[in-house]
Amino acid sequence: MFTYEKRTSEIKNPDGSMVFQMEDVEVPNFWSQVATDILAQKYFRKAGVPLRNDKGDLLLDENGKVITGSETSIKQVAHRLAGCWRNWGEKYGYFASSEDAQIFYDEMVYMIINQSAAPNSPQWFTTGLNFAYGLTGPPQGHSYVDPVTGKLEYSKDAYTRSQPHACFIQSVNDDLVTEGGIFSLLTREARIFKYGSGTGSNFSKIRGKGEKLSGGGTSSGLMSFLKIFDTAAGSIKSGGTTRRAAKMCSLDLDHPEILDFIWWKVREEEKVAGLVAGSKTLKKRLSRIIELSKGEENPLQNPEVRKLLQLASKDNIPVNYMVRALDLAKQGYELPLQEFDTHYESEAYLTVSGQNSNNSIRIPNEFFKALDEGREWHLTGRKTGEIMQTIPAEKLWDDIGYCAWASADPGLQYNTTINEWHTCPEDGPINGSNPCSEYMFLDDTACNLASMNLVKFYTPEDGFDIEGYRHAIRLWTITLEISVLMAQFPSDPIAIKSFQFRTLGLGFANLGTLLMLQGIPYDSDQGRAYAAAMAAIMTGDSYATSAELASVLGPFQMYEKNKEHMLKVIRNHKRAAYNYTDYEQLEVMPQSIDQDICPKALLDTAHDSWDKALSLGEKYGFRNAQTTVLAPTGTIGLVMDCDTTGVEPDYAIVKFKKLAGGGFFKIVNHSVPGALRRLGYSEYEIDGIIKYCLGRASLNGSPHINAQTLSAKGVTGEAIVNIEKQLGINMDIRHVFNQWTIGENLYNQLMQGKKGDL
Repeated sequence: MFTYEKRTSEIKNPDGSMVFQMEDVEVPNFWSQVATDILAQKYFRKAGVPLRNDKGDLLLDENGKVITGSETSIKQVAHRLAGCWRNWGEKYGYFASSEDAQIFYDEMVYMIINQSAAPNSPQWFTTGLNFAYGLTGPPQGHSYVDPVTGKLEYSKDAYTRSQPHACFIQSVNDDLVTEGGIFSLLTREARIFKYGSGTGSNFSKIRGKGEKLSGGGTSSGLMSFLKIFDTAAGSIKSGGTTRRAAKMCSLDLDHPEILDFIWWKVREEEKVAGLVAGSKTLKKRLSRIIELSKGEENPLQNPEVRKLLQLASKDNIPVNYMVRALDLAKQGYELPLQEFDTHYESEAYLTVSGQNSNNSIRIPNEFFKALDEGREWHLTGRKTGEIMQTIPAEKLWDDIGYCAWASADPGLQYNTTINEWHTCPEDGPINGSNPCSEYMFLDDTACNLASMNLVKFYTPEDGFDIEGYRHAIRLWTITLEISVLMAQFPSDPIAIKSFQFRTLGLGFANLGTLLMLQGIPYDSDQGRAYAAAMAAIMTGDSYATSAELASVLGPFQMYEKNKEHMLKVIRNHKRAAYNYTDYEQLEVMPQSIDQDICPKALLDTAHDSWDKALSLGEKYGFRNAQTTVLAPTGTIGLVMDCDTTGVEPDYAIVKFKKLAGGGFFKIVNHSVPGALRRLGYSEYEIDGIIKYCLGRASLNGSPHINAQTLSAKGVTGEAIVNIEKQLGINMDIRHVFNQWTIGENLYNQLMQGKKGDL
C-alpha cells in the first residue's frame, strides 16, 4: 500500500554539533524529513526492542540471547500502538468478532502511517511496549481500577499498562506533607512528567502570605511554594529523554496573592534583562581595564585606566570586581566572566523562576460586572473568607492586560462560562485545566488525546470526504475509550475518577491549511462557519459513538447522578449547531454555526450528528463524560506533516524545509498553489507568484541587486561569480555578502564606503 524508504535522521545545534543521529529510519516516501526526525528522536523506543534481520528473523548473540536495541521503522510503532489497542479491546468485549478486531487494527495502522491521525505523545512513548516487546520495568507507583471487579489495584510493573493520558488536572490541599498536600503534589507531578504527560492545578486553596496558621505563626505564602514547583518542573524532561515538562498553575481572582501571581513572570523576565545587560556591560568594562592595565606596575597612574574605572562606577560595576580586575591584570591573568543571553533555555532563564509553567487566572462573571460598574474587587482569606485587600477592578484588569502583553502570562479562564458547560457538576465544579487548557474537568482526572489531520480527508477533485471523516471520528473515539481501559495513573484519586468519568480528548489539526486549500480566508465569516461545522460534526459524532458504546458496555459510572446536567449540555450543543436561541441556563450565549454561509453538506451533517448524539444519549446514556478537545498538536502535528497545528492559521507563506542530508530548502507552503488555483489564477500567474514569494536566488533578472549594480559598487567579477553560487544555498541574503564570499579587502572597503553600500 505504501512505498517505504530508509533515511538518516540528524538533528544538529546551530553551531553544527550533532544532537541526535540515527541511520536506516524506515518511513513512507511521502513523509517529510521533519516528520522522520520527530519519529526517530522522540517516538522510537530506544532500548529493549528485539532486533531482526531483513528476513524478519530475530538476531542472537554468541550465547543465543536475543539482541535488543531501538525501534527503526514506523511499521513497528504503528503495530505496537494499534496491536495494543486491539488486544485490550478484544479482551474486554469492544469488538463483536475477531474479524472486526482485525479490521479495526488494519484501519488504525493505516491512519497512523498515512498521517491521517495520531494519538497524543504519551501513547507513542509507552503504549504497547509490553504487548509488542514484552518490556516490564519496575513499578513506578501507578494504580488503576480493575474493570471487572471495580477495585483499586497497583501496577506490578511499568509497561503492562501504559500511561496514555497527556492531560492531568490535580488537586492540592493547604497542607505541607500529607497525602494530597503540597509536597505530595510535587511527587505526583514528577511521575506524570517522567512518562511524557502534562499536569495543571488550581492552587487557590493554599493560604496567602501572612495568613494565620493553626499551630501559630503565619503562612510563608503561595508564591514561595510555586517557585519550588517551577524548579522541579524545569529539572524533569517529559518522557525521560524527550521534551520539557508541561505544567499549568491557575489561581482564582480573589486569592490574596493574585497580584504577585499576575506579575510573577514579568518580574522574573526583568531579572533576565538585568542579567543579560549587566553581564555584557561587566565584561566590556572590566576586559578593557585588564587590557590597559597589563604590565603596569601602578595602573591607577594611567589616565585611561582611571577614566575606565569612572565609567565602570557610573555603570554600577561593583567595586570589588574592579579591584579584582586590577589585581589579575598585575599578575597577567584574564578575568573569566560569563555573558548571558535571552535564549529561553539559557543560563539566565534557568536562574530565574516562573519559566516552567503556563500561568492562568480564573475569572468569574462577577468580576466583569464589577469592572463595568467601576467597583472594587475583594481578595479574601482562604480559611476565614475575610477581606484581606481591596483593589479597584479596573486596576486589576489593567495589570492583567499589561502582564499578558509583556510576558504572554497570565492567561484567562472564564470560570462561570466553563462551569455552565460542565457535564458533571454534581461531583464538583471545574477548577482548573491541563497545561494547554484544552481539557477542563474535575480535579484529579485525566484525558488522553488524539487528533485527526483534516487535510488527509480532502482532495481538490472530490472536496472534503465527510463520510471518511465521520468514520475516523468513530474509530478514534473507540480507541481513546480503550485507552482509558488499559491505562495506569499517577495517583489513586486520578485512577478512581478516570474509571468513574472516562473523559476523552479527540480533536483535529491542519484546519488553517484546509481552509487555505479551498481559498477560504481564515479570518472570515465563511472560514468560521466552516470551522464550526467541522468541530460540531466531530463532537456530535464522538458523543453519538460514546452513546453506542454505552448501549453495550454501560454509561460511565457517575452518569445517572449527572444525567440531567449532561443532557442539558448536549441539548445546548445541538442548539448551537442549528442556531437556535433558547439556550438553557447560560449567561453568555455561544457563537452558533451561520446557517446561511456554512456549506450545505457540512451543515446537514452537523445537524445529523447532534440529532444522533441527543437521541442515542437519551436512550443509552454516554460512556464518557467528555469526548472532544481542540489541542495545540505541537509535536504530533509535526509527525503528521501538518502545515498548521490545531485550529491555528498558517503563520507564514514561505518556510524552510529540512533536507535529509542536512541543510534547509526554501519553499512556498504546499497549500498555496492549490489555493491560487481554487481562486481562479492561471498556471502562469501562479508560477510568477511563487517565484516572487521565494525570490529567484539569482542575480540574473534581479531588479535592484544584480551584476551591474554590484560591479558599479566595485565588486569584482570573481566575487560576483561566488555570490551567484551562494545565493542558491543560503537562507538569508546577509549570509552571502561577507568577507569569505567577496574577499576580505573588498569587504572592508565596502564597509568603509557610503552608508548602505554593503
